[in-house]
Amino acid sequence: MQSKATTVSAYLASLPDDRRKAIETVRSVILANLDKDFEEGMQYGMIGYYIPHRIYPAGYHTDPKQGLPFAALASQKNYMSIYVMGLYTGSDNARVRWFHEAWVKSGKKKLDMGKSCIRFKKVDDLALDVLGEAIRRMPAKAYIEAYEKARNR
Repeated sequence: MQSKATTVSAYLASLPDDRRKAIETVRSVILANLDKDFEEGMQYGMIGYYIPHRIYPAGYHTDPKQGLPFAALASQKNYMSIYVMGLYTGSDNARVRWFHEAWVKSGKKKLDMGKSCIRFKKVDDLALDVLGEAIRRMPAKAYIEAYEKARNR
């Protein structure tokens, strides 16, 4: 469910109170752990965290007008989602394995995760410390290197 909001504040204002509070909580964890070279803004109808053109002029290969997407946060019809594309960098999926293992160790409910999409109904379902660590483990320069390596296969 893509929002037509053009700013993060407008996106948040459009949400029901319970969803807004949950999204704001996750957003604060992301922002507290995000490398300084990423920016927050609206991408693809969601709150996006991306590498801006001033850092990576080429932009996103499927839409060069967009900054290079790294993560996103959205309120969907039946759940909320966190997208962390940085987990899927590298050919050995070591980051994904680490994430799954850390989630289990956190003692939180079963991880509801698709390809880079973590679905949740309430913020208490999330291992926020694990999410924060996953964001912190991927600085912008390392993400660019991994992205370019994957694109040049």
